[in-house]
Amino acid sequence: MKRFPMMLQLMLILICVMAIPTAILTWYSGTQIVGYSESAIAETSLAGLNANRELNENALSNLAQDAVQLAATNIFDRLRGFQTYSELNSDYSDISSALKVLNELASLNHRVDGVYSTYFLLDGADYVVSTDQGITTLDRYEQVAWMEQALDGRRGIAGVWFPRRLESGLQVVSYVLPLNRLSTTTRGTIVVNLREKQIANYLNSSEPGSEGYMLLSSDGTIISHHDKSLLLSDGNKQPFIRQILSKPVKEGYAYHTLNGERLLYTWSRSEQLGWWNINIYSMDQLMTKTYNLQRSIIFITAIIIFAGTILAVLLATWLSQPLRKLVRTMRERTGLGTPGNNELAFLESAFRRMQEEEEGLHSLLQEREQDTRSLSIHQLLRGEVKKQIAEMFPERYYTIAVVSIDRYRRYVSKNNPETRSYNRYLLLSKCESLFPANIHARGIYQGEGNFVFVMNYVQDEGVMSGLKDTLVRIRDAALDLLGHSVTTGVSSQTEFSELIPERVAEAAEAIKQRMIKGSGCIFYWQEESERSKKYMYPTNSERRIVNFLERADLDSILGELNSIRLDIISDESISHDNILFIYNQMIGVTIKHLRENNISTSRIFAGRGNIYSAIAALDTLDELENYLRDFFKDIISHLERNTGEANHGDRIIRYLEENFCKEIVFEEMAKEIGISYSYMRKIVYELTGKSLIDYTNHLRIEKAKQLLAESNMTITQIASEVGYYNVQSFNRFFRKYEGMPPSSYKTSRAKTS
Repeated sequence: MKRFPMMLQLMLILICVMAIPTAILTWYSGTQIVGYSESAIAETSLAGLNANRELNENALSNLAQDAVQLAATNIFDRLRGFQTYSELNSDYSDISSALKVLNELASLNHRVDGVYSTYFLLDGADYVVSTDQGITTLDRYEQVAWMEQALDGRRGIAGVWFPRRLESGLQVVSYVLPLNRLSTTTRGTIVVNLREKQIANYLNSSEPGSEGYMLLSSDGTIISHHDKSLLLSDGNKQPFIRQILSKPVKEGYAYHTLNGERLLYTWSRSEQLGWWNINIYSMDQLMTKTYNLQRSIIFITAIIIFAGTILAVLLATWLSQPLRKLVRTMRERTGLGTPGNNELAFLESAFRRMQEEEEGLHSLLQEREQDTRSLSIHQLLRGEVKKQIAEMFPERYYTIAVVSIDRYRRYVSKNNPETRSYNRYLLLSKCESLFPANIHARGIYQGEGNFVFVMNYVQDEGVMSGLKDTLVRIRDAALDLLGHSVTTGVSSQTEFSELIPERVAEAAEAIKQRMIKGSGCIFYWQEESERSKKYMYPTNSERRIVNFLERADLDSILGELNSIRLDIISDESISHDNILFIYNQMIGVTIKHLRENNISTSRIFAGRGNIYSAIAALDTLDELENYLRDFFKDIISHLERNTGEANHGDRIIRYLEENFCKEIVFEEMAKEIGISYSYMRKIVYELTGKSLIDYTNHLRIEKAKQLLAESNMTITQIASEVGYYNVQSFNRFFRKYEGMPPSSYKTSRAKTS
């Protein structure tokens, strides 16, 4: 570039400034159009699949209901006394009874389209009454041994659907319904054979681009398929089907490429039958119009770039003239550069010297930073052993101590960030000074109220005794400095600095003992026994608590909580994870019970935040029990609350949750609900623990957090989306509720993911 005149370079810059953003914008818009089109097509295709699935399920359900209704009419009692075909043919009246049964079966055939045949088989009889062959002996009819396989694993008294191929080669789906013992004493089975092609008529999509469909049973057997040669084969062997069947979601879509063709797979699982409905579409055919539009946009962009290039040449000639004159004057007066260099070469030479000086300073600062003690310790804890480590820790043995602030959330709520930062500095300085001269110790702060101390020493009884005494003094010093107790976890000893990260994990694991033994203690890591790996769970107490909850018996619930606590204390081998599992499960069962009884949990626990996160942050068993006691008190209080007020509360909370992104006039909202504004504020505070305005802002900030973590929207767009009409208000409220600006929260979430 140094050989080209400045005017030419400026012209190229102008062209790039114009052409590159235009090209990027074209590419981005085209990509977005394609993406949105694909998403819309996929959603539409999935909706069509669900409609076809529901149509098929309704037809099958109607047929099954007709069969059940026929079974309940006692029409089959007429055949109960005839076990053999010869007995049935012995008298005309007996034949007449059988013909009435045959007429009812024939009537059942005509109630739903596509029924091939229906027959009834009396248990132990040697004949069958069928609509396709009339009344005939079993040896002249198709085999019925398949019924055992069809009824294997049957639950309840309902019938089952079973895909099979008749001896004639016809593919059917048979509905097998044994007579109900509750409605008749006659033992027998009704079988309705529905043609597979009728199901195919329901499921076959007429949408453009459709490549086919398939209906699979819960185990992957193909029940219906556009390729009839694959019927009753293993659907897992088909391309990408195993991936779909292994997904936990009951419906969705995915894109796959097969033989160079991009295909859309949509699937939906029937909750009623457990069958998988799958449609396949060719995206190349569905996206034809979109691709044509994309090509048109590219053509228009090319024309714009060409016109912009001509304009750039004119602008470069006009803009470069005064600048070239200035550079020539500076070169003559300063003597920099050579006669062969152009104007930009002169500027480059001058700025290069500034850059070299800046890089030298930056390199010096970086080397200084690498030499700091804190960085070295952080590297050591990550298992990165540097040369500086040998100088800081010259002795042979290492032990790690982790000092954790008890009830850290309470500590954070009582101290602002500046105070906490100052306390950390004081604590690290004070604790390092408490170690004796024969122990080389360095500490760092690792976040979430945890301080890590690396202790290096020569193994000796006096040294070990001094180490234990020092840890006690550190605990007491932390209590004085922070006004808050701390729990210390101490790892086992190691000779290898490479194993330091494992020792940090041991010390952190030892701290978990405060769950049972209480906070403010010093715990030493011990190898976990085999017995402690076994989990206990108070199943009987869980059932009793649910029963007491139905009676709103708070005293009995609190008694059961105390009983659970005593059981935990009495089990010496119980682990920290087991305890959290017990209480998390107890809360989960309670919430499930409330929701099954249509009780609004959002109203009961509004203001509590994430219950499971709150439990995980608790340090001791006493705190867990107190939390659970308050948890059930809130539930009982809600259940005993006046029904009318509860109805108003539901309407208020529902209104706020649906309209918090809009501008809400609270006085008009109160009139719409039919209560006064002051009474509405009282209800919201009792339900959520927050004022009306605070709860509205809480909903907005929670929605903003979700958008920051899951979308690519800008801060301004998110502020408008959640109901703030300027970014300043959004930033102020976000910092108030989350303790950080939205940009920092988005950055932290990106690093976490």
